[in-house]
Amino acid sequence: MNAAVPTDLQMDNLGEIWCLSGVPGNVSQVENGELREKNLNELIEIYEGELVGKKIWKKFGKEFPLLIKFIDAAHPLSVQVHPDDEQAKRLHGSFGKSEMWYVMDAEKDSELIIGLNEGISKEDYETHLRSGNLEEILHKVRVEKGNAVYIPAGRIHAIGAGIVLAEIQQTSDITYRIYDYNRIEKDGKKRELHTDLALQAIDFSPIEEVKTDYNLVENQFNKLIDSPYFETKIFSGNKEIPVKGNDEMRIYICTEGSVKFLTSHSKTELWKYQSLLMPAGISDYELQPDGMCNLIEVKAI
Repeated sequence: MNAAVPTDLQMDNLGEIWCLSGVPGNVSQVENGELREKNLNELIEIYEGELVGKKIWKKFGKEFPLLIKFIDAAHPLSVQVHPDDEQAKRLHGSFGKSEMWYVMDAEKDSELIIGLNEGISKEDYETHLRSGNLEEILHKVRVEKGNAVYIPAGRIHAIGAGIVLAEIQQTSDITYRIYDYNRIEKDGKKRELHTDLALQAIDFSPIEEVKTDYNLVENQFNKLIDSPYFETKIFSGNKEIPVKGNDEMRIYICTEGSVKFLTSHSKTELWKYQSLLMPAGISDYELQPDGMCNLIEVKAI
């Protein structure tokens, strides 16, 4: 399944693309071939473990476990936090939302907000919240192309202006908005905040590392970020990579260049800002980069 964004698409003012999603109301459709226009949830019903893998089918059934997005922040996005599995299930009947970001492009001195400044307690947070000075205690970190960040549920975060990134997350659309720079909507009102729910969700524990340190050995897949919900690897190179004996669903996200995926009966080309779902039932295939390319490989857990 290739849930793709054409590389010549102008992303100005587009903001966010859900490129692989099983969320009701935003379910991805097959782009081409004999299954064209069937959606992801229909395919899971039909193919079960042949699509997502036996372990994932046994654990999640008809619910697709991951959501893949591209986000283009022309302006700073709102400061948010997401609930963990327990809170999300109790209050919303949903999965929680832990996620990771991979920075695909970034303007000079671009920043992310990740957590709170060192030493800030829940009491400090509530004091700044009441006084309207929350921005003073938000921890900002400069990022550049190629940086990766893991954001577990409960961690405050926001994307600054001038950043395009890939987001890999649990399947969830539950977001608690904490702060939105006092911006006014077209109707003349400020955007809704979810202060009380956010206070239940925020993890005030200290953060040791923000950006993930990873090795990037050319022409092989390198460990990127592992979480309780997904494992990711990163590839950079121009050599062919065979995959043999695959028995689980893999998602590929192209972050630079292009690459062809060859199976015994098909050839699919993936470009920057495109993603592809390789079904568990396709055991052998080959990746053929067209010159230098960068890929993220995602496996659900």
